Amino acid sequence: MGRLIVSILLGGVIAFGLFVIMAKLIANSSRPAEKVAPTPVIDIVMATPDDATQVRQRVPPPPPPPPTAPPKIQPVEPDVADVNTDGLGFNMPTVDVGGASIDIGSVGAMRDGEATPIVRIEPKYPVQAARDGKEGWVKLSFTINEVGGVEDVKVIEADPKRVFDREARRALGKWKYKPKIEDGKPMKQFGLTVQLDFKLDQS
Repeated sequence: MGRLIVSILLGGVIAFGLFVIMAKLIANSSRPAEKVAPTPVIDIVMATPDDATQVRQRVPPPPPPPPTAPPKIQPVEPDVADVNTDGLGFNMPTVDVGGASIDIGSVGAMRDGEATPIVRIEPKYPVQAARDGKEGWVKLSFTINEVGGVEDVKVIEADPKRVFDREARRALGKWKYKPKIEDGKPMKQFGLTVQLDFKLDQS
């Protein structure tokens, strides 16, 4: 009987102690939280653009002046000689055939049996010479073969030198002739000369 009473008293003490401890715990949790330091405020200031800032604008260079047009030159076209070829231009007066004077502009003045011009190609005016306003002449020697072609073209004299030589030789190499006839057979004719004049059209 005594043990039961002691157990009830001991249980009551323990229960009271537990209630006291729980009350303490509840009292601690209900305390106000510690004062929190205020959050710092960061002020961001945007700089306004400077209206006085100078903006450099690129100015394109002026266009180059148009190239100066070269002087007008005479057109270059093949010319086929007819029976009457008076009035042919380009200032080529005579062809020296070694004793017989042949006028390119007048086929009727040629001796019987001599070479007769059929096709004459006028030389092109060199572009650089036309731009520089240069004029001149080229004297050439050549041979007419059995079929009327021109070969062995050589420059004898020129003024100015080496300016019109190439075009003069190139044009003369395209000339065509009726070959010289002896005893019914075509023959080569050597030692012919001609002068080609290069003049600008001043009109």
